[in-house]
Amino acid sequence: MISNKNNTLRVVSTFMVLAFFHLTLIAQQSAKKELRLTPQEIRAVKASGQHAPGSSNLSAVEVIVIYGDPSVEGLYTILLKVAPNTKIPAHLHPDERVGTVVSGTWYFGYGDKFSEAKLKKLPPGSVYTEDKNINHFAMTGKDPVIVALTGYGPSGVTYVNAADDPAGKK
Repeated sequence: MISNKNNTLRVVSTFMVLAFFHLTLIAQQSAKKELRLTPQEIRAVKASGQHAPGSSNLSAVEVIVIYGDPSVEGLYTILLKVAPNTKIPAHLHPDERVGTVVSGTWYFGYGDKFSEAKLKKLPPGSVYTEDKNINHFAMTGKDPVIVALTGYGPSGVTYVNAADDPAGKK
């Protein structure tokens, strides 16, 4: 039992060191871009549209590319500005992502079909994952929500039910 704990500690410690090293390299590479945004500045940033790779394609979801390019291989960060009373049907992405709720209350769940019973209420400061090829869904309440998503592209979106994908509707 003790050796399992020691092995686990070694693995976690090694991961943390590698993660720190990786983040340090990223910070050094991106330092020249001098990206610094306060919450008020994030709210004021204009979206590039709803059809950016890794978005849900819904008109109620605006996408802002903050770092990188989600359509190609590499690290990226996007902001999703989601309108009040928005439901995002079950879908998946081909890449792993980590989300942070910047403002508003985000309701997020995992599964093949939208289910309010499976949603977890995530207030500002909450984090969650969108694992590669794992179906998930989300919803907003009466207030808009801003979510920051970081992943390693290329990204995209595939709906469980193709009829739910707004990109195919004109």
